[in-house]
Amino acid sequence: MIKKRSARSTCPLGGGGHSATLLKALGPDACVLGIDRDGEALEAARRRIDDDRFEAARGNFADLPRLLSGRDIDAVDGLLLDLGISSHHVDAPERGFSYRAEGDLDMRMDRRAPRTAAHVVNDWSERDLRDVLYEYGEERNARRIARAVTEARPLETTTALAEVVREAASPREEVSTLSRVFQAIRIAVNDELDALERILKAAPRLLKPGARTAVISYHSLEDRRVKRFFRYGNLRGEPVRDLYGNLISPWRDQTRSPVRPDDDEVEANPRSRSARLRVAERRDEIPDRWSPDG
Repeated sequence: MIKKRSARSTCPLGGGGHSATLLKALGPDACVLGIDRDGEALEAARRRIDDDRFEAARGNFADLPRLLSGRDIDAVDGLLLDLGISSHHVDAPERGFSYRAEGDLDMRMDRRAPRTAAHVVNDWSERDLRDVLYEYGEERNARRIARAVTEARPLETTTALAEVVREAASPREEVSTLSRVFQAIRIAVNDELDALERILKAAPRLLKPGARTAVISYHSLEDRRVKRFFRYGNLRGEPVRDLYGNLISPWRDQTRSPVRPDDDEVEANPRSRSARLRVAERRDEIPDRWSPDG
């Protein structure tokens, strides 16, 4: 059960938009904990939200169990995961997330972290770089691009990397290739998929019975993991059943198909175009035989 007040958690916090909306809908005894590993995002959210029911905490959302325990909270009434990078990241060239403007090869969501995009681009082997582009970017031409990048080293800026990728990419797929390459390197820098898997595995034991987890993902690598976990209760995407044929899972999947933004929302916020929302409800009891690994 919840100790003290009813609690919700939003991760990552970003600019605080989701948290502000939640606070408008919740009662006076609610508490919203927003988590982000970007110190600049935390400060922006604190400036935006003037409400004593809100707390912003710095950290990786995968560390939510520890963050809740440190606040004497046993479980929460809801969990919202927004997996996208914030507009602040994309619009700040010095953060290195975009190929459209010149900046250092950084891409760290937490600027205290030691690994940068420059380390991945310049220090990793051609084979490791190829694997990153193929697995995290689903880039078909990963081998050719990885070879071009390693032959052009050292690369110091986003525009220098983008130029190498353009020369190695098909002219008809230049923009999509650039997007996939930058996505793949960003995921590697921030260990994004590992963090997602960790929080998904932990979520059932962080939620009260009947509480819901909502996840907004922005590419198929994320959405595929969320779909499997909500539908089958494990990341392998394979149903595990008891002797009576009942699915062994802590979830009731509420969205068999992802919810996508309508035309009006995309027009108002073009960056929402790729967003996919999935929701699952925590069952009253977690089956004894349930394992997040299947």
